[in-house]
Amino acid sequence: MTAMRRYIHAVDGVNRWIGRIVMYGIFVMMGILLWSSISKTFFVPSLWTLEMAQFAMVAYYILGGPYSIQLGSNVRMDLLYGNWSDRRKAWTDAITVLFLIFYLAVLLRGGIDSTIYSFQYGGERSPTAWRPYLWPIKVIMITGITLMLLQAISELFKDILRIRGEEI
Repeated sequence: MTAMRRYIHAVDGVNRWIGRIVMYGIFVMMGILLWSSISKTFFVPSLWTLEMAQFAMVAYYILGGPYSIQLGSNVRMDLLYGNWSDRRKAWTDAITVLFLIFYLAVLLRGGIDSTIYSFQYGGERSPTAWRPYLWPIKVIMITGITLMLLQAISELFKDILRIRGEEI
């Protein structure tokens, strides 16, 4: 149980720290899109703004996901769940988080394969006019998926501790 608590503390701390930094990524996206609007109105339209905004949004979403899970910001159907006891909620969460862990493991496997492909073939590039390399965003995706997987395991450990009636 001590190892579980240490794991929870470490993973929650890392994801809280990253999540608090990444939450300001919204301003990066706003800046990119503002520049896009200004350049289209007054100058020559930039080729890079749409794709860069998409990359920034992916980083914002995928690196902020573990923090969102930690805060319990995920959508839940409270039709039945809201009336259950804490122990029953913990049992349900412990079972359903196993499906999330499986999904994230499969997603991580595919992401790693895609990133390896991107590096092996001379640097995979986007088929757009700007043609940026895709490996940086793929590395960010792998990092985010890994952090989300670690956070899902942390949530499983929290549920196990709740089921046992222990303090987290």
